[in-house]
Amino acid sequence: MTSPPPRVALLCGASGLVGGYCLTRLVASPVYGRVVVLTRRTLPVADPKVAQVVVDFAQLATVADQLAADHVFCALGTTITKAGSRERFRTVDYGYPTEIAHLTQDRGACHFSLVSALGASPSSRVFYSRIKGELEETVRTAGFASVTVLRPSVIAGPRRESRPAERLSRWLLALAPRAVRPVHADTIAAAMVARAALARPGVEVIASRDIAAAARAGGS
Repeated sequence: MTSPPPRVALLCGASGLVGGYCLTRLVASPVYGRVVVLTRRTLPVADPKVAQVVVDFAQLATVADQLAADHVFCALGTTITKAGSRERFRTVDYGYPTEIAHLTQDRGACHFSLVSALGASPSSRVFYSRIKGELEETVRTAGFASVTVLRPSVIAGPRRESRPAERLSRWLLALAPRAVRPVHADTIAAAMVARAALARPGVEVIASRDIAAAARAGGS
């Protein structure tokens, strides 16, 4: 029985915490023969498996034909403080991923993996959670044969920028019930790659408490 040909992965958000770990795992995975990285600035990556598409995300349509892939991994995200306004936050956390979903689905992508957040709901009264929930709904209905949505609690791992409130949250939640404990970024990345390799039909939502198990199920 012959093995399926290597797939093409498209990664959005590789400069971020989860995205960085996801890039490492995609490059190491035998499932993928090519990894396209959609980024706003050139990253210090020199692997022949990686192709970087550098673009102002406000101009995504100009590189649409370079975004053809089998599996899409979206780890884009910011904070309202870093974005500077709610409007800008919505652009980064909803607008850009939405456009990426439509552009890639139109070009044949069959799987979309999304890092969302604990509590995401389009009906939430919390602005952050509502935007995440709206994005989930958009991805669900974009036409992908397979969708994985991961809803981590606070994301743990080494960050370049200081986030005092997030560090405090991780400390306070470390002994909390498993459903709300921090999840390491590499564990999220491992779960993304493992579930995408299966590409099961339909929409799979992985709660924060189940992300580690999803990563282990993939042999990570």
